[in-house]
Amino acid sequence: MGLSKQGALELFRSDDLIGLGLAADQVRKQKHPENVVTYQIDRNINYTNFCTEYCSFCAFYRPPGAQDGYVLSHETVFEKIEEMLALGGTGILLQGGLHPEFKIEWYEDLLRAIRQRYPRIHLHCFSAPEIINIAELSRLSLRDTIARLRDAGMDSIPGGGAEILDDEVRQRISRLKCTAGEWVEVHRTAHQLGLRTTATMMFGCGETYEHRVNHLETLRALQEESGGFTAFIPWMFQPENTALGRRIPEPPTAVDYLKTLAITRLYLDNIDNLQASWLTPGIKVCQVALRFGANDVGSILIEENVVAAAGCTNRTTEAELRRIIRDAGFIPAQRDHLYRSFLLRYN
Repeated sequence: MGLSKQGALELFRSDDLIGLGLAADQVRKQKHPENVVTYQIDRNINYTNFCTEYCSFCAFYRPPGAQDGYVLSHETVFEKIEEMLALGGTGILLQGGLHPEFKIEWYEDLLRAIRQRYPRIHLHCFSAPEIINIAELSRLSLRDTIARLRDAGMDSIPGGGAEILDDEVRQRISRLKCTAGEWVEVHRTAHQLGLRTTATMMFGCGETYEHRVNHLETLRALQEESGGFTAFIPWMFQPENTALGRRIPEPPTAVDYLKTLAITRLYLDNIDNLQASWLTPGIKVCQVALRFGANDVGSILIEENVVAAAGCTNRTTEAELRRIIRDAGFIPAQRDHLYRSFLLRYN
């Protein structure tokens, strides 16, 4: 058993940032002694921005019927995949708003169309709230919904929609979205069906340290049960252009980010991979994060629309990610969505 809930709270309240970083770095070395830091080339494809949840932290969604709402055609999705493949990518992250009309057949058609044309790419698809929405509209159980999506071509499930896995927070920032327990049940069911998933946390949205620790404990318990999480990805709430941002007195800082990252490395001792973000904190903080427990810097993000809608304009390239990894003293290596080592490219 690793760090206790009380121990995590004490660390959150501590001012010893360097000590935290050193402790988290030791855990990283134990889990990844090869001194490799990985990255990925993939593409986020947001197939629609229509959504019925009206989350206060989101600037991306559009209500049904909005003039600037969209649904991507299959051909547009194919064009985006071609651009990703041309850059050496290996898969896509397919997510969208919670569309009020699309039943499971719509998603099966899209997955099969992609799989038929691109049989080798990895399809990392649909957050827990999307899957719950599909199941409810289609009058299916979660198990049947996930199994049908898997059989149509879905390879794994991203951790989106977690935000903070504490219903006190969720009621305040996304009252129409699934509960913490429902999010967990999607991932538990996916793991039971043989699918791997990722876990995420969006912090800095007005939650307390206790809420963050509750989130981490929920993830650690499910991982202990199923072992199905490949990685944990924490990121900071981006407040610009959002209703919630106007109610948050101070956005999270780089220090808060590094402290939270280090504590998650210590707490989630049963999840192998911890991803540092460059999108919201910036490329320099991402580089520092490699000494605060992270062993991965995520994707070059050929396309990102959700956080961009909230005012985040950070961008990067494969060359820049490889450079910051080398300059931090590590070996850069490309990976796939499942962190599979046979795709690693060293130099």
